[in-house]
Amino acid sequence: MTATITEAPAIRVQGLRKSYDDVEVLRGVDFEVERGEIFALLGSNGAGKTTTIRILSTLAKADSGSATVGGFDTADRPAEVRGAISLTGQFAAVDEVLTGRENLVLVARLRHVADPGGVADALLERFSLTEAGGRKAATYSGGMRRRLDIAMSLIGEPSVIFLDEPTTGLDPEARLEVWQAVRELARGGTTVLLTTQYLEEAEQLADRIAILHEGRIIVNGTLDELKRLLPAAKVEYVEKQPSLEDVFFALTGEEDSGRKES
Repeated sequence: MTATITEAPAIRVQGLRKSYDDVEVLRGVDFEVERGEIFALLGSNGAGKTTTIRILSTLAKADSGSATVGGFDTADRPAEVRGAISLTGQFAAVDEVLTGRENLVLVARLRHVADPGGVADALLERFSLTEAGGRKAATYSGGMRRRLDIAMSLIGEPSVIFLDEPTTGLDPEARLEVWQAVRELARGGTTVLLTTQYLEEAEQLADRIAILHEGRIIVNGTLDELKRLLPAAKVEYVEKQPSLEDVFFALTGEEDSGRKES
């Protein structure tokens, strides 16, 4: 019998702990993200989502535990991790003085990519920004800036992209534009780990969802698996399936999801 070789996950986190002063932010976090998957990390203010992203992207060190990204240990091989990833923060990091195309060309040159202009044009087309490519980024709508920001993060073809609350502050139309961009990433085979407080965002995008609460992962699974954690409610003889919002509040005891993580 021939042994089956299982490909290592894109991200593996085991027993991750992190404290700031006397406050324990992460208290033993464990999860895995498969290659090409969209994985949503849900949590309210102070749950530890951004701290987790900072450790996985080598911007912070864990106190204990281990994490590998793209097969590289974040503590022992940080340079290799940084070469395999891209990180998009809560606010678009575009240069408003430059045009959309100039932003892309600049990043391509900084990453020593061959044919920066060709790469820029291909990304403008991929994210439906070709017509706006010659305009200054200052004239872009919020959704367009975010799409440009995500396009910039793809230069160098990273295998894993971290999106830390990618639609914070965007209007509903702009959020839909960003969602489409994220789906495009996954279709291209990129692994996406996104943090969000918008439950609808996780419902719409994620292959799997983990809820981080008080520094621990309290549940991890597909949307259907999470919904099955709560019994269906019967209203006027019509069975009503629980929503992700119902699951989140039942498990965390939080009263609202409108608070923003610092």
